[in-house]
Amino acid sequence: MSNLELLARQVVEGFIIGLHKSPFHGFSVEFAEHRVYNPGESTRNIDWKVYGRTDKMYTKRYEEETNLRCQIIIDASSSMYFPEVSAGSEAALNKLRFSALAGAALMNMLMRQRDAFGLSIFSDEVMTHTNVKSSSTHYRLMLTHLHKLLEQTVLNKTTNAAQALHQIAESIHRRSLVIIFSDMFESGEDVDHLFAALQHLKYNKHEVVLFHVVDKKQEIDFEFENRPYEFVDLETGEKVKLQPNQVKDHYVKQVGAFIEALKERCLQYRIDFVEADINQGFKPILQQYLVKRAKMRV
Repeated sequence: MSNLELLARQVVEGFIIGLHKSPFHGFSVEFAEHRVYNPGESTRNIDWKVYGRTDKMYTKRYEEETNLRCQIIIDASSSMYFPEVSAGSEAALNKLRFSALAGAALMNMLMRQRDAFGLSIFSDEVMTHTNVKSSSTHYRLMLTHLHKLLEQTVLNKTTNAAQALHQIAESIHRRSLVIIFSDMFESGEDVDHLFAALQHLKYNKHEVVLFHVVDKKQEIDFEFENRPYEFVDLETGEKVKLQPNQVKDHYVKQVGAFIEALKERCLQYRIDFVEADINQGFKPILQQYLVKRAKMRV
């Protein structure tokens, strides 16, 4: 954990060797015209709607092909510090460490591709928001922001993901890839504002990937020994004493319903939803997703 740059480089070098194509691509800025498709060309830009109407193959030509711009967004509310890890435990992962390490690896890969990337960190407000750049100096500055984030432990810091995502969406002016690391556990019971914020990002034509970062065993499946516990809300400080079996069925049902609703909205808005269980480690989750994405773009 003390050397994010080394860890990020090791992860990227571990899977980039067998990756023939980048899993991420830039965006075409402005459509110019159609031209006749020549056999042997890539089929990527064929206008299939025109083909359906005319039975002739035309490709779209654009005035400018850009490199990728990527904004990496990390939720730093107190719930992301679960499970609690001691200061000297370098190997242990909580949700925030998972997100920071995965974000650092993505930035390392983007820098190698000479793509531009920026970093946003939020809790109940936007704490950090940088413009996108592609230089190695910018990369080291982003790692510094992540180091500072990992060194602090903020308790009783609530989440206002909806407000933060709305604010970030307004500040990203050019079409970008937006990658979010969050448990999406919003304060309060009304999650409509949270879904509206995700839709806001898509409305602005960004491509959005949501890594839903959770401790599946404890937060989703509620796997605890059936003995008395005192559960503490990391964001509000509220405490409750109970035996897990007293509430497990109801808890699992409610959390499951929320996650299904989240998946459905992501599918509706064409947001790439990635289940990220920290118990699996950030390396295999990140590698599996990027390899899958690269294959889809061949």
